[in-house]
Amino acid sequence: MKLTLKRVGIILADLVTAGLHIFAAFALYPPPQLSPDPVFTLNGLGYLGLLGAYLLPIPFFQKRHQLVWWALLGYTLLTIVLWVIIGDKNFATLTGQVGLSAKIAELFLLGFLLADRPRK
Repeated sequence: MKLTLKRVGIILADLVTAGLHIFAAFALYPPPQLSPDPVFTLNGLGYLGLLGAYLLPIPFFQKRHQLVWWALLGYTLLTIVLWVIIGDKNFATLTGQVGLSAKIAELFLLGFLLADRPRK
């Protein structure tokens, strides 16, 4: 798979989004919790897994490239919609600022994904 400017944008936006979610899981919800927040952890890992499926030269995923594209697009849209419904939108707090930053990165990810839409 050729590394284009659109795909570099997908990589950067996805890594920022995943990093912000994993940061939120570990840093924004410190003890007395016994473990990191599983929702944010899984969301960040989901972004990393889908990025790997989208770009790595793994034959199983490359044969289903359009399906993986739809999965990453849908995952991003779902994350945005769920934040609108239940997310912290108090931007004076660190959790609100991290959430907004993640949504901005996700909007960039959506834009790059739409620009890199697979043609059938």
